[in-house]
Amino acid sequence: MKGDNSKPLDFAGIVRHLREKHGLNVEKTQERALRNIGYYHGYKGYRFVRESSNKIPFSSFAQVVTLNKFDMQLKAIFYSRLMFIENALKSFVIEATLADCQSEKLSDAYKTSLTFYQSFKATAKTKSQNGKNRYKQEFKKRMDLEMRINSALIRDYMRGRRIENHYFDNDRDVPLWAAFESLTLGEFGNFFSCSNSSVKRYVSSHLGFPSNLDGDGNLLSSVIFCLKDLRNAIAHNGVIFDTRFATSRIDSRVEKLIETQLGIVNLDYRYIVAYVAVVVYLLKCLGETKDAGSFVNEYKTAIKTLDSNFDKEVYFKIVGTQEKGIVEKIESFIKSA
Repeated sequence: MKGDNSKPLDFAGIVRHLREKHGLNVEKTQERALRNIGYYHGYKGYRFVRESSNKIPFSSFAQVVTLNKFDMQLKAIFYSRLMFIENALKSFVIEATLADCQSEKLSDAYKTSLTFYQSFKATAKTKSQNGKNRYKQEFKKRMDLEMRINSALIRDYMRGRRIENHYFDNDRDVPLWAAFESLTLGEFGNFFSCSNSSVKRYVSSHLGFPSNLDGDGNLLSSVIFCLKDLRNAIAHNGVIFDTRFATSRIDSRVEKLIETQLGIVNLDYRYIVAYVAVVVYLLKCLGETKDAGSFVNEYKTAIKTLDSNFDKEVYFKIVGTQEKGIVEKIESFIKSA
C-alpha cells in the first residue's frame, strides 16, 4: 500500500490511513493488536465476506480484531479434527488396499488395486466415444497419480526423510503405508478415486456409509475433496470464516449425504457451519461421538463472541440466517443412536 506521495506507508501511516480512509480509529492500546494481525493479512483479509465487493461495515477497529480472533478460533477447533479424520481415512484405505492386493508393496497396489480405469475398458472396445473418453480420462488420472506419488517420494528422499532413505538406499520397494506418509490430502483423494470397486466398497462398508447413497463406493472421494480446500487453507493460515477457500462446487452426493443423515435441507456451503456438519458426520462414523459433541460446543463458544460484537445484519452475513437451526440439527444427530 502506498500513500499520496507514492511511498510505502510506515506503521504510523497505516494507522492514519485506517482512520482517514476507512473511518477506523486505532487506539494506542490497539496498536499491538494491529501489528500482530498485520494490516495486509489482518485488515485487508477480513474486511469482506467471500468477495471483495461484499464489504463488512466495521464500526470500530475492535471488530476487526474480533473477526480475526474468530477465524483463528475456527482454525484451531477444525485443525485437530481434520488431522484425525485424514489419518483415520488413510488407515482405512491402506487396510482395504492391502486386503485387495495381498501385498504391502506400492508397485503391487498400482497393478492390482489402482485399476478403476479398467472398468471402462470394455466400453471403450465397443467404439462408444463416451466410453473411450472416460477410459482415457481415468487412465490419465491414474498415471498422473503415480507420477505425483513418485515425485513426493523423491522430494522427501532428497530432504533426507528417514522412511524414504531406508527403502531407497537399500534398493527396496516402498511399502504402501510409507508412501501414504508423503501424500497430500488431494493426492490421497485421487488415490482413492483411482482405486477399484473392491477397495472402495470395503472402506464404505467399514465407515458405515449408507449403501443407497454409495453403491459404487465413490462417495468418500467426494467427501475428501469437500474437505481438501478447508484443510489446506488452515495449514497455510488462509481465511476460512467465509469459506472463500472453496475452489469448486460441493458434489451433490455429499449434499445428499448430509441432508439425509443429519436432516438438514438445503445446506448452504457458503457458510462455515456446513463444514461443521460434514466433520461431525465423519467423526461419528469413526466412533468419535464424544469429540463431535466437544467440537460443536467449541464452535458455539466461538460464535457467541461474534454474535456479541456485531449487529445482526453483519452477523448473519457472516454465519447465515439458518445457522442456529443447523446447529440444533447437528446436535440432534450426535445424540441419535
